[in-house]
Amino acid sequence: MVNSGGSESRITVSGPLPADTTEDVRARGAGVSRQIAVLPVGSYEQHGPFLPLSTDTLVACAIAQQVAAAFPVHLLPPVTISCSHEHAAWPGTVSISAVTLHAVVRDIAESLRRSGVDTLVLINGHGGNYVLGNVVQESTAAGARMALFPAAEDWETALDRAGIQTSLLSDMHAGEIETSILLHAHPELVKPGYETTDFVADDRRHLLSLGMAAYTKSGVIGRPSMASAGKGKDLLASLADSFGAYFSLLTSETPLTS
Repeated sequence: MVNSGGSESRITVSGPLPADTTEDVRARGAGVSRQIAVLPVGSYEQHGPFLPLSTDTLVACAIAQQVAAAFPVHLLPPVTISCSHEHAAWPGTVSISAVTLHAVVRDIAESLRRSGVDTLVLINGHGGNYVLGNVVQESTAAGARMALFPAAEDWETALDRAGIQTSLLSDMHAGEIETSILLHAHPELVKPGYETTDFVADDRRHLLSLGMAAYTKSGVIGRPSMASAGKGKDLLASLADSFGAYFSLLTSETPLTS
């Protein structure tokens, strides 16, 4: 496949994991002016009765793989457990602290720099990973090249392109967006029941204090009944297109901060 960087891409994956050899990485790095690594960051938390605990990780990996198919980037394996404390009321959810996630990302970035990859993009699949924004802010202020993707604007563009009917506010968890992406990327993991589990709770002002259990019994906030594999495919295609602006920014010679 020829990517937008003009070189041949040979990224292969096995499930959510990249299957590159060290020679694949060396060859790809030799053909670009600046090496960019892409790190999917997911979570391991409840997603209602019909989506797996690994949903956010699978979504982040699907986005990252779509990006890696279009641009000459170094695709990394995902961070699979993150900050899911608001979902602690449901069995199976596992979290680490924001401090730990911050340290993990910083350590990965430092390890990449030692091997000649000076730019890192975090592909975030879980809205509760607020600390990732702080990591990027602090890193870029210190002169590193780092970005967080997708932004809310990228999601809004994708929702419009895919014909998603639910807003980002209403489609908070295990709704139309996530169910559509999994119906496209991993249909075998979507259990029956998403067609009848819609639930909307737009006023969630005390979410951080009370957790998700104060707003939903099923764990779902959104309209999964509106999901489709076609919408999932279009969402991922739009996000890959939106990544082009990030790629141009990160490969430019202009410093990201002044």
